[in-house]
Amino acid sequence: MKIIANNKKVYNDYTVEKTYEAGIVLKGSEIKSVRMGKVSLLDSYGKLNSKGEIFIVNMHISKYENAHSVEGKYDERASRKLLLHKLEIKRIKEALQEKGYSLVPTKIYFKGNYVKVELGLVKGKKNYDKRHALKEKTQKREVDKMLKGRV
Repeated sequence: MKIIANNKKVYNDYTVEKTYEAGIVLKGSEIKSVRMGKVSLLDSYGKLNSKGEIFIVNMHISKYENAHSVEGKYDERASRKLLLHKLEIKRIKEALQEKGYSLVPTKIYFKGNYVKVELGLVKGKKNYDKRHALKEKTQKREVDKMLKGRV
């Protein structure tokens, strides 16, 4: 598994309840840009449409320089369809109807020859939750440092 892009901000701003692995529909030139690592997941999110399909919105994939575009225009932040099983879509739909849940991509990676997106079903953190998580992280780091010093 080769990770292409990571969305580290998700773990700081949200509590990840569950993750899903989804395929993504890309054009030929987009897959080449992804292979080169020209992808950004910042400010992107998952959206469920009326037909029961999930799309990733606002994910940035840069234009491939050597691509010959027929129409001449390329939207780097176009919505892209995600491929999930019906049962997974049903579970996500039920969770999104609850108050406070969102669907956010956490990372994009290659699994074999296929590009996969890991989606997190998340709930927003309050400022005091963020401070508490930071405090726990620094305490754990100090304990680890002390234990390594003894050995």
